[in-house]
Amino acid sequence: MRKILVSAGEASGDLYASLVVEELRRALPGTAFFGCTGPRLRAVGVRTVVDSASLAVVGLVEVVAHIPRIYGEFRKLLRAAEAERPDLAILTDSPDFHLRVARKLHRQGVPVVYLVAPQAWAWRKGRVREMRRTLRRLLCIFPFEEAFFTGHGVPTTYIGHPLAGLVRPGLTREEFFKKHRLAAERPLVTVLPGSRRGEAARHLPALLDAVDRLYREQAVNIVLPASANTGAGFFQERVGSSPMRVIEGESWDAMAHADLALAASGTVTVEAALLGTPMVTFYRVTGLSWLMGKFLVDIPFYSMVNLIAGRAVVPELMQSQMTGENLAREALRLLAAGPEREQMKAGLAEVKEKLTGRAGAQPSAGQRAALAIQEILEGQVTHVS
Repeated sequence: MRKILVSAGEASGDLYASLVVEELRRALPGTAFFGCTGPRLRAVGVRTVVDSASLAVVGLVEVVAHIPRIYGEFRKLLRAAEAERPDLAILTDSPDFHLRVARKLHRQGVPVVYLVAPQAWAWRKGRVREMRRTLRRLLCIFPFEEAFFTGHGVPTTYIGHPLAGLVRPGLTREEFFKKHRLAAERPLVTVLPGSRRGEAARHLPALLDAVDRLYREQAVNIVLPASANTGAGFFQERVGSSPMRVIEGESWDAMAHADLALAASGTVTVEAALLGTPMVTFYRVTGLSWLMGKFLVDIPFYSMVNLIAGRAVVPELMQSQMTGENLAREALRLLAAGPEREQMKAGLAEVKEKLTGRAGAQPSAGQRAALAIQEILEGQVTHVS
């Protein structure tokens, strides 16, 4: 029986990897999948060795306290690989964890396909040397990455963004408003504090302050769609008397029907861009992590939306700039109908076009990834025979 190890450390990686596994199941019936999983990988039949929730830590300093636990999960995954002897491994995002896994698997003779490129074009460029040595194929999801990694000798394929053509609302605006008892005449502001509990907890005080300020100035609906990793209960315990309505999931509906999103920098900003939703982006880590990052990171923007556009399309309120006052001010500015809002919407349309240009046609990103993986597996069979 053919066996494939699949590992994803975050919610976005769990989604992207699950799309590839779905395609591989159709193309390679009878294949067994196991590894580090979140809910989406489990739903498509990947057997859990490690729960990806145990790896969800952000920040250069914050991760230190979790190193013993993460190392234990690392060893558990590698022991499973040694016992199962997979024909191939698909490692998704989370480079601090997965590049180490790739190194060990390479030594075991397991071909490694890496899905979602580490941001070596922004920082820690030394990773490229290790990637060139240990990866059979890198599958990147942003259009500017292919030239960078190919130019540095890493075998790379741009597959398009997995969310392109996938992100869409399940309900109409009228249905969504009715379901959550929102006032139809009021604009909708969707708050997206981050998919992990740690980052959401860091962002929530400023967001609650912003919501209170905003609500005093303008009658709006405010919803917070809780991610699967955090759960609605996490936020309901913390919002108190805030006018913010916490809902379970439904983030694409909440974004698609929003007049504005307050979005933590990350995958959710790409989702909002694909839905054409104007946004204010933000992020905060510990002070020490921020200072260390300032010395290490060499990029003109922090938000992926702005990086893809190559210019400042959406506001970025990072670290000390992320205050309730600043968030509320930017929100009020963008809720007003005017040239700034229209310019942002035009910029978001450009970003969407860049992400869907290749991925909008068939095959999808998941299918492109599966085809690349099949080629590697077929090459092994040919070589053996």
